[in-house]
Amino acid sequence: MADWPFEPPIVPMEAEVADELPPPPGWAYEPKWDGFRVVAWSGGGSRQPRLDSRNSKPLLRYFPELEPALAQLPPGTVTDGEVVVVVAGKLDFDALQNRIHPAESRVRLLARETPAHLALFDLLAVSGEDTRHLPFRERRKRLMELAHTLGALGADEATPYGGASDSVGTWMLSPSTTDVEVARRWFHDFEPAGFDGIVAKALDRPYAEGRREMIKLKHRRTVDTVIGGYRLHKDGRRVGSLLLGLYNEQGELHFIGHNSSFSAAEAAALLTALRPLEVGAEAEKAGGFGEHARRPGGQSRWSGEKELDFVAVRPELVIEISYDQLTGDRFRHATRFERWRPDKDPRDCTMDQLERPKGPALIEAIRRAGAASSAEAGAEV
Repeated sequence: MADWPFEPPIVPMEAEVADELPPPPGWAYEPKWDGFRVVAWSGGGSRQPRLDSRNSKPLLRYFPELEPALAQLPPGTVTDGEVVVVVAGKLDFDALQNRIHPAESRVRLLARETPAHLALFDLLAVSGEDTRHLPFRERRKRLMELAHTLGALGADEATPYGGASDSVGTWMLSPSTTDVEVARRWFHDFEPAGFDGIVAKALDRPYAEGRREMIKLKHRRTVDTVIGGYRLHKDGRRVGSLLLGLYNEQGELHFIGHNSSFSAAEAAALLTALRPLEVGAEAEKAGGFGEHARRPGGQSRWSGEKELDFVAVRPELVIEISYDQLTGDRFRHATRFERWRPDKDPRDCTMDQLERPKGPALIEAIRRAGAASSAEAGAEV
């Protein structure tokens, strides 16, 4: 029985953020999945299947429903991919995060209510053969063969990406194209289904563990936000982060994210500017974030303890920021400062500024990509 040709764990290949996709020839382009990056290891013999996170943390205990899927892998096989959760036809990162829970009973319940799926986009070993030294075009061909044996969504060229079925299934094969114009269409067409950009991979390069040899293009938008508070830097002499809000339909300032993209000197100047706007605990209802809106400083579901304290300020200052992703009603990641907006009335900074792209659900979006991927299966990719 074949064994893994190398020992776990490994650090997956990473991507560098860019403002444009690299031009052809020599590149393959894939939609960027919104989930947990994982390295999946087959079981067999004395080996137990593994599901390792980007930083080599074991994840399989949180996703017990994926154990039968890993058992489908040929012994000695290692794949690179993403664990995702699909809710209402789109990738749902909030639901995925909720799967990380310390209680086994809760883990089992969530496994039934919001089952996870495995998206494949690279092959590191198959049946005991190390494939990391192979160029991506060859790894992709072998990955497609493996995906076909697994019955993965997107692996059947005769009925690309699921045919008439509305079932996602456990395994999914990421679409891939060498046509940059197709990739640019995917950049927009896949966003409503929860994908957050495009990743480009060099066709002739081997798998580079832990190195940023891929290129990723992510969605980025701007919005005018109100400064509703701040957190002090640990040195006590400058702002650590600005806490940003938008007004909701009830007219309350809703905490939507934070910004810390400024230098130490700028952070010190910010503290001087914000001090006169501070509101005390007793007067907090007169400024800062709404009493019934989302607020910073609440309970953290990860630690069960109160998050870092913050200082509320009167909502009088507006800044324009750029962001890459929304998760529910908040920014997923830290934002980037663009400019001050002294001309903007804070009350005009409302939640309806946020773009919610509309388009096909996940299965339909992947089906639309199927024709391009299937046509290239025997050529570039």
